Amino acid sequence: MGRLLILILLIVLAAWLVRRALRRAAPQADVPSAQKSDELVRCAQCGVLPPRAEARLSAGAIYCSEEHARLGPGPR
Repeated sequence: MGRLLILILLIVLAAWLVRRALRRAAPQADVPSAQKSDELVRCAQCGVLPPRAEARLSAGAIYCSEEHARLGPGPR
């Protein structure tokens, strides 16, 4: 019974070591490109900073929602 537990422990340890080695060998994601897609932009109506992917562009200005794009630039 003790030998079986040691064998299972060795197999689990070997699998963990292999996964760890493969994870380190995998190329890392390019961080700067991820930051570009998450770039924050300022809403022309309210000043909120939504991510560029969620912002709306209307008449050359950037807005946080369709409603603010409809209202146009806010008072500054």
